[in-house]
Formats: sequence, structure tokens, C-alpha cells
Amino acid sequence: MAEVSRTLNTSYFSPSRLYSVTGEHTREKNVPYTKTLKEDGYKESQPTKPLPKSADVVIIGGGSLGCQTLYHLTKMGMTNIVLLERDRLTSGTTWHTAGLLWQLRPSDVEVELLAHTRQVVSSDLEQETGLSTGWIQNGGLFIASNKQRLDEYKRLMTLGKVYGIESYVLSPAETKDLYPLMNVDDLYGTLYVPKDGTMDPAGTCTTLTRAAAAKGATVIENCPVTGIQVQTNDLGIRKVEAVETKYGSITTPCVVNCAGVWANKLGRMARVNVPLIAMHHAYVVTERIEGIQNMPNVRDHDASVYLRLQGDALSVGGYEANPIFWDEVSDEFAFGLFDLNWDVFMQHIEGAINRVPVLEKTGIKSTVCGPESFTADHKPLMGEAPEVRGFFLGCGFNSAGMMLGGGCGKELAHWIIHGRPEKDMYGYDIRRFHRSLTDHNRWIKERSHESYAKNYSVVFPYDEPLAGRNMRKDPLHQELLSQGCVFQERHGWERPGWFSQKGSAPVLDYDYYGAYGSQKHTNYKYNKLLGAEYTFDFPPHHDVIRNECLTCRNAVAVFNMSYFGKFYLVGPDAKKAADWLFTADINKPPGSTVYTCMLNKRGGTESDLTVSRIEPRPQSSVLAPAFEGYGYYLAIGGAVAQHNWSHIKTVLQDQKFQCELLDCSEDLGMISIQGPQSILMQSNHLIITVCLQVRAMRLSFVGEMGWELHMPRAACVPVYQAVMAAGAKYGISNAGYRAIDSLSIEKGYRHWHADLRPDDTPLEASLAFTCKLKGTTPFLGREALEAQKARGLHRRLLCFTIEEKIPMFGLEAIFRNGKPVGHLRRADFGFAINKTIGYGYIRDPEGGIVSPDFVKSGEYTLERMGVVYSATAYLKSPFDPENKRVRGIY
Repeated sequence: MAEVSRTLNTSYFSPSRLYSVTGEHTREKNVPYTKTLKEDGYKESQPTKPLPKSADVVIIGGGSLGCQTLYHLTKMGMTNIVLLERDRLTSGTTWHTAGLLWQLRPSDVEVELLAHTRQVVSSDLEQETGLSTGWIQNGGLFIASNKQRLDEYKRLMTLGKVYGIESYVLSPAETKDLYPLMNVDDLYGTLYVPKDGTMDPAGTCTTLTRAAAAKGATVIENCPVTGIQVQTNDLGIRKVEAVETKYGSITTPCVVNCAGVWANKLGRMARVNVPLIAMHHAYVVTERIEGIQNMPNVRDHDASVYLRLQGDALSVGGYEANPIFWDEVSDEFAFGLFDLNWDVFMQHIEGAINRVPVLEKTGIKSTVCGPESFTADHKPLMGEAPEVRGFFLGCGFNSAGMMLGGGCGKELAHWIIHGRPEKDMYGYDIRRFHRSLTDHNRWIKERSHESYAKNYSVVFPYDEPLAGRNMRKDPLHQELLSQGCVFQERHGWERPGWFSQKGSAPVLDYDYYGAYGSQKHTNYKYNKLLGAEYTFDFPPHHDVIRNECLTCRNAVAVFNMSYFGKFYLVGPDAKKAADWLFTADINKPPGSTVYTCMLNKRGGTESDLTVSRIEPRPQSSVLAPAFEGYGYYLAIGGAVAQHNWSHIKTVLQDQKFQCELLDCSEDLGMISIQGPQSILMQSNHLIITVCLQVRAMRLSFVGEMGWELHMPRAACVPVYQAVMAAGAKYGISNAGYRAIDSLSIEKGYRHWHADLRPDDTPLEASLAFTCKLKGTTPFLGREALEAQKARGLHRRLLCFTIEEKIPMFGLEAIFRNGKPVGHLRRADFGFAINKTIGYGYIRDPEGGIVSPDFVKSGEYTLERMGVVYSATAYLKSPFDPENKRVRGIY
């Protein structure tokens, strides 16, 4: 059929004209690559190689992630590995991907992952094989049409300095000099990253598999998987045993699901939930454009469009608010493309023409609309599935499988071999989602849609999703909502964020932003409150948070922490398990509570939590199960409860401890009463005014004298109301997690997955006091800590303050004597000391030990959005460094 070109003219494509002229659109569907692995007329009916009887690892899916994981497993020494592809390599999503690689993202871990991908495709593979991956380094240009967008880019530029990534903020005039065809009249500025680029999907995957095969790996194409054999052992643990195909089975202890949009089906074969959804994702390829050669790739986030250089043409794509779901994923779909829906796609054309006006008179050579998999938070799904041991995920890459493939393939390989990745991969770990959500279709669809639609939105520090809300509510939800509580979503829970003085602001059912014929909410109060905080300055509710914090510091505040994970550890080996799991000595009298960490074998911190020793009892009650011997009550941050649950279960299984781990998170509520006036409430016994069972623990997460009350669901409202009535004369008030964030950083308490992660040890984080290193009791990670202690610390967590009253949020660069030594992991404003506070790990640029003397001998600055501020460094928080307040000494 003769090719029909279509001019990109927005006036011609007015809504009234679209329907009547659809026949004039190009019908050509083809990817813009000179070489693909698709073979015309290919009808191979047999696998390309014989199936082995067994393998140490079987990877299913021959796209970017499958090939990268195979390659990195062989780099780490494994050879008995098989990759099974149902058709030919790249035939699902990878073959049609745009292949872009941007080096800067608003995440330190992602910057590191992208750097590794770039190293592999631009250098390592070609050196190893002599083959080209098709890497082209033409640079990247991010477009800012407003101040907030440029502020976001300045944050990226500042983080890039820590990692040595070259980038420049350009004025509109400088942007025009760099890209003469660009319209800069409406620009605020741009961010130029010279060493960004693109890679060729077929070239990259071919080179990866050849390098892996040279080290002994086996790649078998045309071999669809028909089943996963899973066995349940005597302890009730489900483990992978074999992979089934219609050509035979392969015995294996490890399966890696890299099946892309088909990953759901593969998961169901093993009864593993894979929470992703398939959508159409499209771009068009233009005819030749004079003067476009060697131009950088462009991301115009505010227009939700990207422009990828394609030789002497451009590929134009983006993310729309009304993507098309692929509800019935076909097993026969290979090297396929959908017909482009021009009604959906035209918004990208308009944005592209505005940015590069010559496109208005440029024809479309072909359309590329293929399947992509998307997830609830626009992050991949990786790691060992909680349902089945040995079943790993490497899927759901949200159009970023090529650019993240190298970094994620390396981490996944390390995960498979050593049990954990090297980097902090919690943001990609399947265990970041609570198990009640991973098979909830409405939640998956709503959240995946919103994440897709907001993919190019500015990443603001206090944003919250509107989709998939009200999944898990604690007993105090309605009580606090009526008092103006503005809720945050964590792990499916609605938890208190802060308390508005302007009345109730409920979270409504998701309206898909008006797409698909949905009625868009009008006068949506909760959404307006979120929108008011879309800023990199102090948010408009800064004074509200201040009042909550200072009430806690000066009087008494109540925090609803019912979303916490609450577990019991009981059974014949409970003491052995607790000694091995927890870094602290938890052999205390019943009723005692200890703050502790849990580690991986490399000494990295998998969790921080409180553990309470509980009395044995012959009969269960609402506050404890029946058990004999030793028993423990674990209280864990609710946002990471599933991660903790899975970590503990995995350790119990690996060590064959005879224990039960019981989850009572939904059955118990928890409120925390904190502040100097809590002493008076305690001494006058005003708390205990209801005849209900309550577990009271002397604990603080904010650095004040206080109590935590743990109680059955039915007791939550009466206990809360009694506490508020008793505290009225002491000035008691509600406070939320925004206040907790500020109060805890001011006191120097850690937040797991912020200033304490799986790649940080307790020694580096100044938490050595949680580790029983003076005794002889072995615990998981002890050997690694002892070795690190003997070597000395090459990283150390420090506290920083600045005098200027400006906000920081994390990712700001830390300089010592003018040299970059790290970045802030976490930052907030401390209202008691009236300063911005940040925490970050520093290193010695020369590779030396980061001793207290090294810390004290340097002069420090923090860079925020390109502006440098003098900073003071502390080994301990400047607020109450002697811990008097938590002991009631005011």
C-alpha cells in the first residue's frame, strides 16, 4: 500500500474535522529503526535450542529487562542460566520503544541506575563484544514554561553535581542558539544535559545476549511458557520447582518474570499477584526535517510531549490524560502495533508544533502505537514475590525499561544471587505494596491511570494521589475527618497529614480527571488543598504545621498512628528468632520496650522498629495471642509494614525457626500522646478514664515525654475522646504526620527509607547504640558490622542547619571545603530551633575514613537549586542533645 503522509497542522485537525478526514491519516505502522529482530514470514514452530533439564535460573521474557538480567547474572559468575522467549527477542514492548536515556531524575537511586545503564550501553558492551548497541549521545533538553518547572530542573542540576553529571540551565536565548528550530517565546528556561542519548533496542538486546552466551548462558526463542510448578514443603513454604513449556520442563529453584504486559498471566501460573496494567503508548515518526540533525532530544513536560531525534527526523510522543487500556492482552501478539487513535494523540501534536513550529509543515512517515505495562506508582516491580520463594519480578517498567534496564538488571542479578540488591531498591520492590492491594483491580487501574497521566507533572514534595483512596481506614478516620484532618495515603491507609482550620476535606472517589466520560469533581476541597502546596517554597499551610509542632513542644499533642504495622512473634523458637533478627538486646523483663534495627547480611538496615516483650498467657485476648515462653509485640511504620513482614518471614524460613508471625495491624489502633504536659496527665491518671484494655508504652517519636496507647478497634474512639477531654485544660490538640516529620528530624530520629535505608548501616547512621556488639549474641548482619567497625567508616550521616529561612526537601548537594561530598536525604523545618534542618551522608573525596575529626575540620555549604548556603554540621542533633525532654526533664 502506498504510504500516505499527513501534515501536522493543528488547525486542520480541529475536533470538527477529525472524524471526517481520518482516511487521510497515514496508515503506515512501523518502528523507525533500520534493524529489528522481526523476520517477515517467520513461522518457526520449534524452540531455537533444545531445553536443558535443569537451570539455576530461568528468565522468562526476552525484552530489555530479561536480556540485561541475563547479562548481569553472567557478569557475576552464574552460567547455568536460561532465558525463554515466547517469540523472538524484543517482540513484546522493547522492539518499538523510543530508547531514550535521560541521566537526571528526582531520585538519587535512579540517577545511579541510569548511570550504570549508560555505562553498559555506551561503553562496556562494545568493548566486550565488538558490537554496537546503537548508542547515540546527542544530549537532552528539558523545557520549562514556568518558574516551578525550572525550579525542579535546578534541583536536578544540583543533584547531578554530586554524581558528576554535566548539566546547564540555559536562558531562552541560549536555548535558541543550541536548537535553532525551537520556539522559545514562551520559555522560562531549559536544562541541557550534553551526555544524554538514545540506544537501539535490537542492537542492545542482541549484544547483551551474545555477551551472556559467550559466558555460558542459554537463550531459547520461540518457547512459550505454559506453567510454573510450585511445591509446598512441610513448613508450608511455597517454592518454585520448575518451568513448564509445551516442549518440556526445566527444573529450577528460581524464575524471573520479565514478561512485560504478559507478566500478569505468568504470575497467575504460580498464584503470584503482579499489579500492573497494559496500555497503548504511542509516538509518530516524521518525514525528514532540514536542520534537525544532531539536535538534542527534548522533553517538554508542561506540554506532556517528547521529541526524540531520529536521524534527520523526529519521533513525537507523550503522556495523555486518557490513555487506552489494553484489557484483553493477546498471547499471539508479537512485533505488533495498534492502529493509532488520533483523537487521543492529537494533544501531543499540538504541543510538538508549539515547540518546533516547522513540524506544522512536516509529514508523518509512520505511527508507532504498541503495548506498555504501567504500575500504580509509575515505578517498576522487582524482587522476590512475597507469595512464592524463588519467584522474582522484573517487569512493569512504565516505558522506562531501556533506560533503567542496565541498572535494574544488575540489581536484580545481585538480588537473585545474594538475597538482596546492592542499592536501596525499596521504591521498586514489590513488597512496597500491601498484599491487600496487589490483587485489587480497581485500585491498580485507578492508580496506574493517574500515575500515567501525571508522569510529566512536577514532582512536588507534598503531593498525594487522588486515585485508589480510602482503601484502608482506621477507627478514628471519621472522628478526625470531622475535625478538619487532611489525610495522606500510605500503604493503602488514610493517615492524618495535618489539620485544617477550614473544616472537613474528604477524599472523594476517583474521577479519572474527567476522562472516559467521567464527571470531573467540581469545588473539590481536598484537591484544592493539595494544589495550594504545589510549590518549592514554604507551603501555605506552613503556619498550621508550626502550630501543631509547637503545641507538642510546649504543651501536649495527640497523634493518631493507628496505621502502624502491629505484629506478634511467638512460638517455641521466638527467643532464638528475636536474638537473630534484632540488633538490640531485647532480653528484657516483660513489659519492656526496645528500639532496634533489623539488618541484611551485608549490615544494611532493613528496618527500624520497637519490640516489646510480652507476658505469656494461656488464653488469647484482644491485646495478645495465647502462647507459652517468649513472645514479642512489634510496632512498625505503617508505610513499610509489608516490607517488614516479608523480611521477617523470609528470615524465619531461611533459619527454620519454629515461630508464628501474627499480623494484628487491622485489629488494633494506636494513639501517641506527646509533650511536656503529658506528665501532668499521667500523674493525675487522667488518661485511664475508660474501662477498656489498653497497652500503654513509654515511647516517643518526636523527642518529648509521652506515651503510646495500643488498643482494640472498638476502644479507639472512646479512648481518644477521653484523652482529648482530659487534656483540654492542658492545651491538648491534634497533630499529624507533617508535624511528626518536622519534630522527628529536629530531634535527630531516623526515618526508614529516607535517612536510613538498606544500603546504610547502623554504624554509618549513628545507631550503634541499637547493636549488641559488646556481647557475643550473634545476629543477622553482625559480621558485616564488625568488619566495618574494624575498617572505619567511609560514610557518615550528619545533621546540617542553615541560617536562611528557606525550605529544603532532600536531594540538595553537600559541599565540604568546596568539594561535593554527598547530598541531603531528608530535610524539613525545625520550629523549636527555628531553622531548616537536613540530614545526609558524607564521604571523603579522597576515599579516606570519615572520622569525627574529619567532620569537624571541614567547612560546609549546601546547594539548593543552584544557590549556595553556608551550613553548620553536627554529629548529633542540636535540639536537646542530652535527651532530657524524653525523660521528663524540662
